[in-house]
Parts: sequence; C-alpha cells; structure tokens
Amino acid sequence: MSKKNKKNQNDEAKAKQEEILEEENVQEQAQKPVKEEEADLDPQKKIEELKAQLEHEKKEYLFLMADFDNFRKRTLNEKAELIKNGAERAMRDLLPVIDDLERAMDAINKGGDLDSLKEGVDLIYNKFVKYLESQHVLAIDSTGKDFDTDIHEAVTTFPAPDPSMKGKVIDTTIKGYMINDKVLRHAKVVVGS
Repeated sequence: MSKKNKKNQNDEAKAKQEEILEEENVQEQAQKPVKEEEADLDPQKKIEELKAQLEHEKKEYLFLMADFDNFRKRTLNEKAELIKNGAERAMRDLLPVIDDLERAMDAINKGGDLDSLKEGVDLIYNKFVKYLESQHVLAIDSTGKDFDTDIHEAVTTFPAPDPSMKGKVIDTTIKGYMINDKVLRHAKVVVGS
C-alpha cells in the first residue's frame, strides 16, 4: 500500500471517530437538561403542575361540550322552525288562486254571463296548474299508456275494446300527480283486460 492510501484511510477513520464523538456529545447534551430539570423539580411541584394542566384540559373540554350542545340545540330549533313554517311560502302563493275563486263564486251568485264565467274558471284552473308546475308538481298522463303499478292504482278492469288495449289504461277516473319524480298521488285508472 502506498503512503497516500494509508494517509487517506487514516484521515477517513479519524473523521468517522470525530463524527461519532460529536453525536455522543449531542445526545449527552440533550439528555442532561432533562435530567437537570427533573432533578430541580421536586415531586410535589410536578404533581401540582400536572393537576393544573389537567384542570386546564377539563375546562377546555367542558367549553367544547357546551359549544357543541349549543350548536345542537340551535340546529334543532332551526329544524323545528322550518317544519313549522315550511308550507308558508306555498300557502302564500295559493292565496291569489283563492281570491280568483271567490270572485268567480260572487259572479255566479250575481247571475253573470255563463260564457264569461266559464272563461274565468278556465283562467283560474290554468293559473293553478302553472302554480303546481312551479312547485314541480306534474300530472301523470295515464290514458292509453301501459298499466304501471308504480304510478297507477287499478280501480277496476274492463274488457278491452280491441286486443291492443289489453294491459293498458282505458280511462283515468282520478288524475295522479308526481313531485320531483316521486309519486304524490297514484292515478286511479280502469285497465283493459
């Protein structure tokens, strides 16, 4: 081996030893303050500190629980208020239709023109249908369609006038309605047999 290689190896070995010694010193330094602090604190002081910390944590926990309880109560009150007054808007929007019906009844009682009364009732009906559509309530179109137990309720069966009407709705006795793709009222129908 050459002198340079030996020297490089010795230098590397010394550098590794120095690194190891530095790491040991750092570890000792880190452990000393903890040991000195523990030595400085007598057990009674340590207990008092832990009790104070525990009390602090208890108070924070109680505040958090009270906050959550208040949130829960507030949410329940808001839900109850929504349920209580949920139909308010719907009923307010129906009031003009009732006003129109009252005017029509007054005109009937006064013996008004039959054609104008019929036209007035048609206007009221159309106004009411538009209101229902604005609330996403739509009539179920049944007559001539296949009988579907999800949206129809068979009142009776009747012999079909022709073979193509078997299992189909021949007549709708009471219209059915859907709201947001959910059946609000099943259509009562006569089914061909």
